[in-house]
Amino acid sequence: MFTATLIASGTLTAGDISSAMDRLRDAGCAPGASGWIDEGDAADLFFGMAPDAARTALEGAFGKTDVVVQSSLTRIKALLIADMDSTMITVECIDELADYAGIKPQIAEITERAMRGELDFDAALDARVALLEGLAESDIERCLAERVRIMPGAKALVRTMRARGAATVLVSGGFTRFAEPVAREIGFDRAIANVLKVERGVLTGAVEKPIVGSQTKLTTLRAAIADGQLVEGQSLAVGDGANDLAMIEAAGLGVAYHAKPIVAAAAAARIDHGDLTTLLYAQGLPRAAWVND
Repeated sequence: MFTATLIASGTLTAGDISSAMDRLRDAGCAPGASGWIDEGDAADLFFGMAPDAARTALEGAFGKTDVVVQSSLTRIKALLIADMDSTMITVECIDELADYAGIKPQIAEITERAMRGELDFDAALDARVALLEGLAESDIERCLAERVRIMPGAKALVRTMRARGAATVLVSGGFTRFAEPVAREIGFDRAIANVLKVERGVLTGAVEKPIVGSQTKLTTLRAAIADGQLVEGQSLAVGDGANDLAMIEAAGLGVAYHAKPIVAAAAAARIDHGDLTTLLYAQGLPRAAWVND
């Protein structure tokens, strides 16, 4: 059995659900029951076969509605591995840090190309960090306080999953000086990120090796699955950039969150409209079950 979850903040109608069931029937998916998770916001449609055809039939058919199709047996996740920049927070930290050095446009262009998969991530990170040589260490704290904002829905997602016994890990190609406080604020179990080298109160223009990149994210996912004695289907990975692709493709449910085209095209699910609470609806959890503090 499979579940297709439709999520649209306040705009989903009974007519949409009926139309979606017709689409599943026409696509040969053997639809069964359907029902609200939260009326107007999210609904489940249950069907028996052809999940790829179901996704094709439903995605883009109902305006600003996100669609998640998955096995009903493992929709409740026991593990969350998440990217940080532009996923759990609203900015790219290295771009904002570069603004304090007066070189944001130069660094942001490299970041964008790396996230689109046009540049090698490790080499692009080394190149960007080198441009920050001489920046005051105090600017890191300023950037954290002045620029970094938690993505809507992040706290509810992580805290609800943890309250239900799931393991949660923030794995960032960014820097520990941002990832660790962000992880604490949101409620992650732990954070993994790159370490900026600092000497005498200024950045040296280097980052400790090995770099936390695509392989680290994939390795973290696989290790956490093994440590928790989970099956792959119980894992959820979410990110937006090319360095998230490997973990997204390996997870039970890999989600592209407001993502670059290369990621959106490869992920098993894409969130283009809603916030991160969409991933609670994907697990069948109504708003009344969310942990918001």
